[in-house]
Amino acid sequence: QVQLVESGGGLVQPGGSLRLSCAASGRISSINVMGWYRQTPGKGRELVARLTSGGSTNYADSAKGRFTISRENGKNTVYLQMNSLKPEDTAVYYCNIGGVYHVWGYSNFDAWGQGTLVTVSS
Repeated sequence: QVQLVESGGGLVQPGGSLRLSCAASGRISSINVMGWYRQTPGKGRELVARLTSGGSTNYADSAKGRFTISRENGKNTVYLQMNSLKPEDTAVYYCNIGGVYHVWGYSNFDAWGQGTLVTVSS
């Protein structure tokens, strides 16, 4: 009932920047949390950054000071600005949004994007 579309991944040199976007569509009533996760081969999916509806954020230690999560005002779009990228940031990045949607009544949703590959390499 809720779909997420990610964009913004690609190849970047070490020290460079990328901005990931994730747009949610559907009959969304409210959003409680928006987050970005990443996954590399052989590893589980790990939290990179999360933003709550109240404005609280938390970041993985590896992301602190370099990445910023934000939401576009009035829209169901979340961004991840990534600066000072390192080779170890190479991963598939997934957005995750949780909230409430309405069709016939109100229901909770927990949606995932399709993933976007970020490669940091010279």
